[in-house]
Amino acid sequence: MLFDCERLTLARRLRGMRKNQLADTVGTTPKAIGRYEAGVHHPDEMTMKRLAIALGVPVVFFQSGRSPVSMDGAHFRSLRSTSQIERDQALAYGRIATDIVAALEDLVDFPEVDLPEYPVSPDEIAGPGPIEAARLTRKALLEQPGPVPHVVRLLETHGVIVLVLPQAAERVDAFSVGIHPRPMVFFNPAKGDYWRNRFDAAHELGHLVMHADAEPGEKVVEDQAHRFAAEFLMPEQDIAAELPAAPDWDRLAHLKTTWGVSMAALLYRARTLGIMKEPAYRNAMSTMSSRGWRRQEPGPVKPLEQPTMLTRAIEIVGQAGTDRDRVAERARVPRADLDLLVSRR
Repeated sequence: MLFDCERLTLARRLRGMRKNQLADTVGTTPKAIGRYEAGVHHPDEMTMKRLAIALGVPVVFFQSGRSPVSMDGAHFRSLRSTSQIERDQALAYGRIATDIVAALEDLVDFPEVDLPEYPVSPDEIAGPGPIEAARLTRKALLEQPGPVPHVVRLLETHGVIVLVLPQAAERVDAFSVGIHPRPMVFFNPAKGDYWRNRFDAAHELGHLVMHADAEPGEKVVEDQAHRFAAEFLMPEQDIAAELPAAPDWDRLAHLKTTWGVSMAALLYRARTLGIMKEPAYRNAMSTMSSRGWRRQEPGPVKPLEQPTMLTRAIEIVGQAGTDRDRVAERARVPRADLDLLVSRR
């Protein structure tokens, strides 16, 4: 078997392990693991089996033949709030997700990728770029004004792969990566908030539309995606007349249900549009804090918008005789990891 050193690195990152941890598990040294991953030395057959057992992958996982997909341009919400090993693990899941998608695309037809492109310079601190990008994107993707019915389904309909990260990567916030041939958006399962999840989806859509070449993690870039999401989900032309100038909790609760965004987001939107003045906004946020609404807002809990495109694809190929085991084999990923990334309905 031709050993691919990059697949060993991928497997180690997938399990969130450091080189010294893997070395201890298989009875070798971190230096030896480093040489294997650099391609300087190749492990012998017995060592390869021990590596496979330690990492929970079949030996064939290390086989060469599949072109690596770069995840270098992934847009993480904050590079300071997570460790490198946590980001590496999340990106490793993204990498095997591309293998699953590639295996499925040989068998089923996915929607074409047709997102608009509206590059916004990362040097644009307070300019109109993100707002114009959001308006262009709404015009391209939506057929009517007003609330966005289902953000995740909208992304999938236009060719974006949407996945929920396994619990192992729960410290990583939502992130996106505009890789070829399909952009991908990943959500954190621990942030089980319907309203936040929709805003996260619109935020990541903003990155895909505006930031193909921007340096990930920059504060200005994140602020641009935030402004994009606000205009995309709460377009000024449609919502300005509905926002209150003073905290009206009944009104805000109604708008929350109608627009699918949190009361906190509505208050911030009223402030940024100049409808609610700064003192009223500060009083409103103080009230939310004192009532515990910053942690959990009042009202019924709604289930998250769930991605279904890959789940449906696996159902279709299963009906044609290619079950999940065969899909995992074609993708060269462990069946358990496929099930973590692509849930059953």
